[in-house]
Amino acid sequence: MKRKITIFIIIFICFLLQTTLFQALALASIAPNFLIVVVSSFGFMRGRKEGMYVGFFTGLVFDAFYGTMFGFYSLVFMYAGYCNGMFRKFFFPDDIKLPMLLISVSDISYNIAVYVLKFMLRGQFHIGYYLFRVIIPELVYTLLITIALYPALLFINQKLEASERKSGVKFV
Repeated sequence: MKRKITIFIIIFICFLLQTTLFQALALASIAPNFLIVVVSSFGFMRGRKEGMYVGFFTGLVFDAFYGTMFGFYSLVFMYAGYCNGMFRKFFFPDDIKLPMLLISVSDISYNIAVYVLKFMLRGQFHIGYYLFRVIIPELVYTLLITIALYPALLFINQKLEASERKSGVKFV
């Protein structure tokens, strides 16, 4: 229960940061995607199942406030969490290269899904414009934020795991 409450608080804080403070600090109207960092991080730190759950609830929060097609962001974030969870066996806490790579791929995949389902289906075929004006700048900004956010998420996850191990020993 402690883990669920903590993850909900993390999702809520990152949602607020992404939609308020960093919208005001946007560079060329591009803000970092905190939520993809959270979903990807918990996916490869905890596995497919938890990555999928974190992704679903993250998308649900985003859908509730900004979704035009309810469930779209839930589905996209859920797939991102699940796919990142497949890399759990390659996860080493000291290595930041894999998390950076997976967060990059997740952010690009997220933005391509948004482009295809929100713009291309409406007949707006300006992929070059969207790529160079939205996808790449957001990717760079998200990776810069990842350098600070990922160690915090890793620390929280390690503390939660230590707490779970400690409480598990008491009942055995």
